[in-house]
Amino acid sequence: MKNTTEIASRFREVILNGTWIANTNYKDQLENLDWKIAVTSIQNLNTIALLAQHIHYYIDGINNVFKGGTLDIKDKFSFDFPPINSQQEWENFLFKFWNDAEEFAFLVEQITDEKLDENFVDIKYGSYRRNIEAMIEHSYYHLGQIGLIKKLLLK
Repeated sequence: MKNTTEIASRFREVILNGTWIANTNYKDQLENLDWKIAVTSIQNLNTIALLAQHIHYYIDGINNVFKGGTLDIKDKFSFDFPPINSQQEWENFLFKFWNDAEEFAFLVEQITDEKLDENFVDIKYGSYRRNIEAMIEHSYYHLGQIGLIKKLLLK
């Protein structure tokens, strides 16, 4: 199996369809979640919606690079989103999240194994492999937070 096919599969697991690492994924946690739960604050924690938007922000930004564009995302803006005010807005966001995640995985599959070890945009960011694997790890980190926040809100 090509390295990029395996890495894309790992990415799909955390966002769209896997249960091997965390016994869940973003789609499983978010798909049927009421928007009011998704935007509810608990103590000083980020909301479920904000964490999901945060991960999507990076997916969308990296997709732009994969498609030949520039790296325009900045950490300082990675939690700046307009509020979600309805179930329809939540579902629209999720639709975009799932589509952009699938596009990310598809674009990863198109990368050659040789390109995985090339610099991602700039030498300071490391290789394509490092950035794709960081996206997977970053996603699992926030998936754990979403799972805990969801349990606290639904108890």
